[in-house]
Amino acid sequence: MDHDYAYGMWVIAIFNIGLFLFFILSFIRPQGKVEWRNMGIVTAFLVALFTEMYGFPLTIYLLTGWLGEAYPVLQPFNHKYGHLWVVVFGGSNFAWALVMGVSLILLIMGYILMSKGWRQVHAAQGSLVTTGVYSFVRHPQYTGLFLVIVAFLIQWPTLLTVIMAPILIYAYVRLSRAEERTVASSYSDQYQSYRNRTPMFFPKLREWPDFLRAPL
Repeated sequence: MDHDYAYGMWVIAIFNIGLFLFFILSFIRPQGKVEWRNMGIVTAFLVALFTEMYGFPLTIYLLTGWLGEAYPVLQPFNHKYGHLWVVVFGGSNFAWALVMGVSLILLIMGYILMSKGWRQVHAAQGSLVTTGVYSFVRHPQYTGLFLVIVAFLIQWPTLLTVIMAPILIYAYVRLSRAEERTVASSYSDQYQSYRNRTPMFFPKLREWPDFLRAPL
């Protein structure tokens, strides 16, 4: 295989699938049938992502087959050009650094929110949580998961992950609504008041620094 071909690294693909799935399961622990089904979608997203990132670049094969010599770069199977946004923005080192930097920031933000949300819920031992990150949004753990998904779409978009991402987000929006119905049946007026004043997933833009720095 040509030395510029940077794929077929299945051990790395499997390692990354396991690593990111471990982190997500550490903060979002499925309990019922619906939650496990949604986690199955997350797992499928990660498998599709890292399979194309390190194993077999299906999207790039399809694009080069379709565009032929008009594909924007001369070495499409070089790992740098697997970052399709880098290709779109000219393939420069600056474009690569920008894509990696933005995706890394979003990944870190996502894990911070998932971690803080889980720790608060765990510490509450079943009582209603409305402080810390929960004072900004009602589902900070899912906000964190959405940021991770967006980060991966920026870093390594593929045909499969672009199709799966909205399905995954829709599944967790439905799950969050079902969870709210359960909580509302237990806390009634108290939860309704909290719900009326607190966004579901995303606070106002100016509130994001405080959202990420919110104490436990």
